[in-house]
Amino acid sequence: MTSNALGSSQQSKKGGLSLFTLSEQEILNQIYSTHVHDDEKFDVESLFIIVENILKRATVIVDNVVLGTQATVEDLEEKTPKASFSPPICALKNISCEMQCKAPGEEIAHKTALTILNKLSNYSWDTKAVLTLAAFALDYGEFWQIAQAPASDQLAKSVGTLRRVPILLKRPTLQKHRQSLIELNNVIKATLEVIECIFELEKLSNYDTKDVPALSTGVEHIPVDVYWAIVTVVASTTQFCCLINDEDKKPELSPFSQKLNYIVTKLKRQITIIRQQIEVTEAYWKLVKVFRTPTEIMEIFKGLIYTKDNVQPLIDGSTKKPVSIEVLKRKNVLLFISSLDISDDDISILRPIHDTIKKEDQYKIIWIPIVDEWTEDSKKKFEILRSKMPWYVVQYYSPIAGIRFVKEKWNFTGKPSVVVLNPQGKVECENAFHMIRVWGIKAFPFTVTREETLTTSREWIGSIGAGIHPHIENWIKDQKYIFFYGGKDNEWIQQFTKRATAIANDPVIKEAKISIELLCIGKGSKGEDNLGILGRFWTGIESLFISKSQRKTDTDAVALEIQKLLSFKNESGWVVLSKGSTVVLSGHGTTILKVLEDFDKWKEVVREKGFEFTFKEYHNKVLHTAHICCRIDIPKASGKIPENMKCPDCPRVMETYISFKCCHIDGAANGFH
Repeated sequence: MTSNALGSSQQSKKGGLSLFTLSEQEILNQIYSTHVHDDEKFDVESLFIIVENILKRATVIVDNVVLGTQATVEDLEEKTPKASFSPPICALKNISCEMQCKAPGEEIAHKTALTILNKLSNYSWDTKAVLTLAAFALDYGEFWQIAQAPASDQLAKSVGTLRRVPILLKRPTLQKHRQSLIELNNVIKATLEVIECIFELEKLSNYDTKDVPALSTGVEHIPVDVYWAIVTVVASTTQFCCLINDEDKKPELSPFSQKLNYIVTKLKRQITIIRQQIEVTEAYWKLVKVFRTPTEIMEIFKGLIYTKDNVQPLIDGSTKKPVSIEVLKRKNVLLFISSLDISDDDISILRPIHDTIKKEDQYKIIWIPIVDEWTEDSKKKFEILRSKMPWYVVQYYSPIAGIRFVKEKWNFTGKPSVVVLNPQGKVECENAFHMIRVWGIKAFPFTVTREETLTTSREWIGSIGAGIHPHIENWIKDQKYIFFYGGKDNEWIQQFTKRATAIANDPVIKEAKISIELLCIGKGSKGEDNLGILGRFWTGIESLFISKSQRKTDTDAVALEIQKLLSFKNESGWVVLSKGSTVVLSGHGTTILKVLEDFDKWKEVVREKGFEFTFKEYHNKVLHTAHICCRIDIPKASGKIPENMKCPDCPRVMETYISFKCCHIDGAANGFH
């Protein structure tokens, strides 16, 4: 941050220094050399309390005298320093002497500020600022205390004469310097506010910056903010000296006031962010502790969602009415966690689950929207999405208490997930969404054990392909061979369709009573593109891949087939051959087409060994002569991503790359979801 925004219009006299055109780095270069170390022990908190008491009362008196207001100092809060506090009177007098009777000018104010910083080199930055303001408060407070003394107080009258109180309080002099007094009062209030913020920031700096990253930004600016507070106090002292001497030439304080107001705004914003991060951090560690020894789902849910005791009701999606979180007591809970960027398809995946589990009333689904900052637009979007959900919804217009926990412990990256908790609050599955997307209600009760059982089955293509073609369920039931295929190259698709159709109708195949069906993914019955079906197919494959990768470390045969198929996603052609819902193999369009083209070389073997064995055996021969690179794109928002992955075609570990992609169409075939 630089002060150029305030700069050119507040230039000092020609040839002199202009503070308001100095960059932050230029200021740091000069003030860092004045700071030795923070080894001077001092009760700065008690001194700050006294300074606040003095200046808040003095500024009220000035407002009453100059503006004619009727405020009383008795209405101000009285803070009490420690009884054992002993003010550093010599240090305060020393600082005061440095500031008194200086000529106006930014360059002089700057040099004086550096002198004060050198004198206070052993103090912490916030203590430097408080000591300097305290030196000013000692003089300013005494002046206005004497000004308010009754006329009968001869001691006050005599001291006031030495302090030149009567000169400033003469009506003509007061009127003459009215605007200057108002500016001085305003800049004193701003200085006090800046130091209050710095003081608060220092108190918060006890937290680890790893947990509260905003602290780094706030704390690193403290030295420069302290400099601006001190140089402003110096300018204010010069202004006050000019006023009590009835001098016409005075410092211009409005640039200082503008600068401090900017700093206050910046500091308050930073402190707000820091407090929010601290709240998130404390909630995070509290949840970490709670999940180590879970006891009751309702208490865990409260800790996850609500800050402090701000427990709000859930919205029942079926009735659209609020209900107490007591409905969760002794229930299994599916936490549907997502951003507001979810599709109707994401919601529809859970509808049949909700319709089934609500019958026994032992499972509850709750939507938890993760929103970092709520706006009017996001609230409207939330209401639209909420209206589409028949389950419970958290209606809570601020980031949930456990937002960091959800992101770090449950690997939430923005895409929908379903965390399954049992009635004691124990996590049964960190993300069952991919399992549910692939298997639907077959995945019940959505536990890790159930997922491991499902993902080791070779009968996965049936679930992925469900709903793609009206006859697919019958084909699977009749244990027919099915070629699922597709790709980027329409010419390859035409060649494959032609070759595969010819094989399906070949006399050898017919004689062996082998029934083969073809299903081109993403093409309708008339050959038109259907990007929705294609998108759902690949989303299902990705979900199955993620479901397996977050469960198993060892790569099994099913995982290899899924990885292999996923590597073909952006190729010119790809094929999955299944018998019923059991996958026989998946292959690249080039190798599979070669197998079909060479049908005459192996078709007679089909009579002896069967179609499945023969096809796989010949495909393996083709693979040995082909050298096709294998590439697997994993969506970054998938949650857990394996650190390394074995190649599905050979025993090597795959190289790791980072790629960025845009398909230009929502839900397009080659877009990740």
